[in-house]
Amino acid sequence: VQLVESGGGSVQAGGALTLSCVVSDDTIRSRCMGWFRQAPGREREGIASIYTADGTTYYSDSVKGRFTISQDNAKNTVHLQMNGLKPEDTAMYFCAVRFADGCSTTPSHWNYWGQGTQVTVS
Repeated sequence: VQLVESGGGSVQAGGALTLSCVVSDDTIRSRCMGWFRQAPGREREGIASIYTADGTTYYSDSVKGRFTISQDNAKNTVHLQMNGLKPEDTAMYFCAVRFADGCSTTPSHWNYWGQGTQVTVS
């Protein structure tokens, strides 16, 4: 299983970006897909997830109300719409898949990871 993220970049505070994660096969179906981020010197943080079978979503308090996770099963893609970006959102953002009926915010519970895409907010 391969996951490829795209859409990162540099934006000013208050700006928006949309990250995309393409999964190599139909793994996206009936799975948990998640977005994590890791800033230098900090632990990897689970910020959003979606259980693709029923669309149940989760957001961390740090992004709730600003970020939206969505799925496009036809394209095996998961998106993360990020609005109202803040400098503290600066990090490497990773997409992951978990083969389980429930999502988790613990990185070690996830099975496959993408290489990450950098988001810088100034």
